Amino acid sequence: MSSSPAETVSDIAQSTPPGTITLVTGGLALLVVLSGRPWRIARNLITLVHEAGHALAAVLVGRRLQGIKLHSDTSGVTVSRGKPEGPGMAFTALAGYPAAAVLGLVFAGLLSSDLITVVLIVMALMLLGVLVMVRNTYGVFAVVTSSVVLGLVALVAPSWFQAIFVYLLTWFLLFGGVRPVVELQIKRRRGAARDSDADQLGRLTAVPAVLWVLVMAVLTVSCLFAGGLWLLEPTVA
Repeated sequence: MSSSPAETVSDIAQSTPPGTITLVTGGLALLVVLSGRPWRIARNLITLVHEAGHALAAVLVGRRLQGIKLHSDTSGVTVSRGKPEGPGMAFTALAGYPAAAVLGLVFAGLLSSDLITVVLIVMALMLLGVLVMVRNTYGVFAVVTSSVVLGLVALVAPSWFQAIFVYLLTWFLLFGGVRPVVELQIKRRRGAARDSDADQLGRLTAVPAVLWVLVMAVLTVSCLFAGGLWLLEPTVA
């Protein structure tokens, strides 16, 4: 009996070694991050995670979260109320840029234990939390669109496609967490980011803003390195 095209694709995908999936999705994610227009579109997800990082940090330090706004130019803002200075405010300001890479590291750890479903659940919970707090039309559109894509993958897609999707998402978060830090410093050198997270940290602390950019760079690159080792483990096993 001959197999249908769908069955053939599924069989091929399921027989693909995990290391191959890791390398292919990693390469694709890197191409997106280094690209022009594809990056500008995909960067919306990085912004969403960035603002979620600010929001989570604000809640953890006891600040009152007011809302999140996501804009079509891939910028965003998270508003919280509380003491305007001190460690809590500094931690809240710092949490945004490393958030995507940290989440990618968490996902890489889960994937190293074959917990693909848990990755989808964590992503769904994050999107739900942001949706509750988002306060503008484009923000709602961006979160709902992301939720629809995630829902289709989780509820309709076969397991092999879920694996490819989650590996691609994880690599994108790891690589995509680094580029905004580089872009931030480029903008700062041009005098175009005077109210950036790094500059706010500079005003909140005695540490120059450029050193805070370095801290963010070290955090994101470290997450990329550690997460990459976890993801690439099947290729060297």
